[in-house]
Amino acid sequence: MATRASTPTADTALVQSIVEQVAKRVVGQEYMVERLLVGLLAGGHVLLEGLPGLAKTLTVKTIAEAIQTSFQRIQFTPDLLPADVLGTQVFDAATGAFRVKKGPIFANIILADEINRAPAKVQAALLEAMQEKQVTLGGTTYPLTEPFLVLATQNPIEQEGTYTLPEAQVDRFMLKLRVGYPTRAEEKEIMKRMAGGAPIAIEAVATPAAILDARRRITDIYLDDRVMDYIVDIVTATREPAAAGLKDLAPLIEYGASPRATIFLAQGARALAFLRGRNFVTPDDVKSIAPDVLRHRVLTTYEAEAEEVTSDAIVTRVLAQVESP
Repeated sequence: MATRASTPTADTALVQSIVEQVAKRVVGQEYMVERLLVGLLAGGHVLLEGLPGLAKTLTVKTIAEAIQTSFQRIQFTPDLLPADVLGTQVFDAATGAFRVKKGPIFANIILADEINRAPAKVQAALLEAMQEKQVTLGGTTYPLTEPFLVLATQNPIEQEGTYTLPEAQVDRFMLKLRVGYPTRAEEKEIMKRMAGGAPIAIEAVATPAAILDARRRITDIYLDDRVMDYIVDIVTATREPAAAGLKDLAPLIEYGASPRATIFLAQGARALAFLRGRNFVTPDDVKSIAPDVLRHRVLTTYEAEAEEVTSDAIVTRVLAQVESP
């Protein structure tokens, strides 16, 4: 495949400086940090799934500090109300009128901690903010300030007091990340850094304006027509596996990926190329980001569950089967 020459730019320095600041506090987790930056630069929300204590909250908060932007952490609980997230109208006795008190959703980066503990009404309220990037209070619509990003966490093992996220909401997340344990060496380094107890200082090395400017340049990153066809082939294979030579997967897939998968694969691949200092997208960029874009969009059947076949395993088979340019 013909490619365009890559030239080092100030964008590479911007990304590297953010990564360096995050690395001061967060040991390892390079995959999670890179994918969070993909979401930030592509303007897509991210769902992080992992056990407690794996630095998910710390990483998100540190990224917010590094780009000098507003940050709010919302702890989701079963008794949470939409007004606790969005805000509400309160009566002002001095003026004799109602005024709007904005909720924590009015920040640039939102950490929705244990999002699957929130009831349906809260999920529906959050859905408007995520998709439309606006909030309606008392009949008035308020736009959310860009960059606006929801980074949500959920605990995969604790089910008591949790609610299954609606598929419509899960589909709004650009990426779903699986966060794993650190290595032995990383665990030892974590112990050393935390021995002092004092918080590690972080420098603000970027601004929201710089992130928005980077987003605009990412849309200009070259995406060859053959790479576009590759993306469409991958998504189509999750819907029609038999036509892609994966007949044995047909009974295991309830629903294939939605059209958002196609859009997010292109956006994610462009952002990944940007992070890696290139002004063109390669098939490897698509293949690298595909599991994070597809794992929550490929829904498995009861037969797949009985055979212990996960959506990750299905996506791996699809990527191995679909020929890259």
